[in-house]
Amino acid sequence: MAHKGEIGWKRRNEDGDKIQVSARKMGSQWSFRIRLAKFDSWRPYENPELEDWLELLNSIRRRIQRNLIPEIEEDRLISKIKEHYPEAKP
Repeated sequence: MAHKGEIGWKRRNEDGDKIQVSARKMGSQWSFRIRLAKFDSWRPYENPELEDWLELLNSIRRRIQRNLIPEIEEDRLISKIKEHYPEAKP
């Protein structure tokens, strides 16, 4: 079950299997989780791929447009992405 403030999406992994990814902000850190099927257990996703960070950024931007999240969160998340992927251009 999703928690308040949790952002989730689905995508396919490199093997073509559908996976679910979930991100939640705790303090100033983002915590990611992943699972393969709807009834599988969530497990920590320690080193999210750039694709997942960018999907989170897109979700944050949509929430900012709907006034659900303050605009500063976009800048903070971009800084986190650059911290993990210096070559990225979010």
